[in-house]
Amino acid sequence: MGNYLNSLRLRRRKRLAAQYAQPGDQRVAVIGLGRFGSSLAGELMRRGWDVLGIDTDAGLVQKYSDGLTHSAVADCTDPEALRQLGVGDFTSAVVAIGSHIEASILVTSNLLDAGVSNIWAKAISRQHGQILERLGAHHVVLPEHEMGERVAHLVTGRMLDFIEFDDDYALVKTVAPDVATGMPLGQSRVRSRYGVTVVGIKRPGQGFTYATADTVMERGDVIVVTGKTHDVEAFSELS
Repeated sequence: MGNYLNSLRLRRRKRLAAQYAQPGDQRVAVIGLGRFGSSLAGELMRRGWDVLGIDTDAGLVQKYSDGLTHSAVADCTDPEALRQLGVGDFTSAVVAIGSHIEASILVTSNLLDAGVSNIWAKAISRQHGQILERLGAHHVVLPEHEMGERVAHLVTGRMLDFIEFDDDYALVKTVAPDVATGMPLGQSRVRSRYGVTVVGIKRPGQGFTYATADTVMERGDVIVVTGKTHDVEAFSELS
């Protein structure tokens, strides 16, 4: 079950890799090789993408150059730097600059002017994200904010893991509440009564199994449920 949840979390937190480009185009420029940018670039490389990593810090570029298809030391707030590197020919680019908001905005603007059709930009605050969206960035991510929300759910509730999607839809790992145990899922009417769907169950000492209408939850089972965020939150608090 851990692998199952990890794959879903990876799809959400690094959905960049799955949605970047049009079919057949697996080139991406990652501008900013800090913790977020270098982690993203490495993941894309592992998925077989052609990655150009760019940063103004020669030390960072040297550090990660062996793991990238191409790398360059350049200041992408200068449109000429982007032109010389041929970034305008890329379908996708990621602005992974976090701490320097002005640079983040300038680079995003330059990428738009260069005609890059799929731009992802990291924001360090909601206000920063709003500026990037208004500027024209196609996708804005707030990794620290999203992780903070996830941990808050885990700290304040009985959930063992929590993943929320953009449309107020969540997937949660929790312990089966007593009110839903001892009878088949079809009979307990979990979906109609609580608005959640039980995806799978892991019984102590056994492997993860997908749930069906005939599955009977028992006390102590670890379950994975999906539904609207407020519904899965309420369900996980049942006793």
